[in-house]
Amino acid sequence: MTDAREGPDTLPGTCFKRRSFLASAAFAAAAPVSAARAAQAAEPPAGSSPTAPHRGSVGHLLAVPEEARGVDWIRSALQVAVQLELSTIPAYLCGWWSVKDRGGEVARLIRRIVLDEMYHLGVVSNLLVAVGGRPRIRDAAPTYPGPLPGGVRAGVTVYLSGLTKSLVHDVMMAIEAPEVPLAQGTNNSPTIGGFYGELQKAFRTAAPELSTRGQLSGYIGSDDLRPVENLDDVERSMEIVKEQGEGTASSPSNTFEDDHPAHYYAFSEIYHGQRLHNVSGKWEFTGSAVPFPDVRPMARVPADGWPHPPTDVQRLLERFDSTYHAVLDSLDRAWVGDGHSALSAAVHSMRGLEDPAVELMGIAIPDAPGTYGPQFRPPPPPRAT
Repeated sequence: MTDAREGPDTLPGTCFKRRSFLASAAFAAAAPVSAARAAQAAEPPAGSSPTAPHRGSVGHLLAVPEEARGVDWIRSALQVAVQLELSTIPAYLCGWWSVKDRGGEVARLIRRIVLDEMYHLGVVSNLLVAVGGRPRIRDAAPTYPGPLPGGVRAGVTVYLSGLTKSLVHDVMMAIEAPEVPLAQGTNNSPTIGGFYGELQKAFRTAAPELSTRGQLSGYIGSDDLRPVENLDDVERSMEIVKEQGEGTASSPSNTFEDDHPAHYYAFSEIYHGQRLHNVSGKWEFTGSAVPFPDVRPMARVPADGWPHPPTDVQRLLERFDSTYHAVLDSLDRAWVGDGHSALSAAVHSMRGLEDPAVELMGIAIPDAPGTYGPQFRPPPPPRAT
């Protein structure tokens, strides 16, 4: 996430560029909330009707008849979108941080996508504020490894590790997969883009009153986050999110303001080691080479985190998570009145994430292959008073 005063190709420190603090919120964002939080999110509010949608399940939301999808439904769906957007970013960051040559093609591809995802998070947060809701970003922080929030892409497990072919294929591509890929098959489970399409329909049907109060604006990477003022703005913002993530039915290229491949196809180029090329009207991975980079061998973070880490590793893990929690707290405040001052605080805190992450990736795990890496532990729930 970056300050609007920075140039479009600038990263705060070396961590994030303006192109995308909110960008890939389309719906594949990954990873679960903790078991306790997931159970809480899945529980319908007391006194609600049996058909009232809950925030934790896309399937439940989509089971609500279209004519019954009013403002409350839209708010619940947008909070799931916040969870999805947020959940993708840590997995992508670990992959990016592990690449040794930050100026290389693969590092630049992943960095762009991280920034897009951040932009998407901003988009869905603005949309939620526009309909009178509040993005609960701190509560949305996922636990890794785990499924995508809301049951999107059933069977996909999002985990944290250094960049490997498996991470690219099983996590990155799986999160961003469109319903009908141009160059390869996929399963039939709900996609992020499909979820966004249902949200677009709900906005058109319910035509809710939109307020710009509390929305944020500014450049995130090269993406221009703007307040949502009318239904045309809603439509445009969600189309950008969908096409940046999965592309269109006819082309993998982003049709909004640049010609970068959509995220799914950019990750596919890394996996296949070749650029996607149109050969006689058919898209194939037969273009120029995309060499897989030299990476720091961060192992997969196990369930419940690294067991019995040495003192120096524990200190780095705590430093990282403390900074991560500060980022989440600042983002939480940004859309509930603190505005750009809180957003600037989040950017400042983000700059402190990369150093401990990379340092962890340089420490070998005793008696096991690979190195340590950040765990992105969610913050503890607030104490009851």
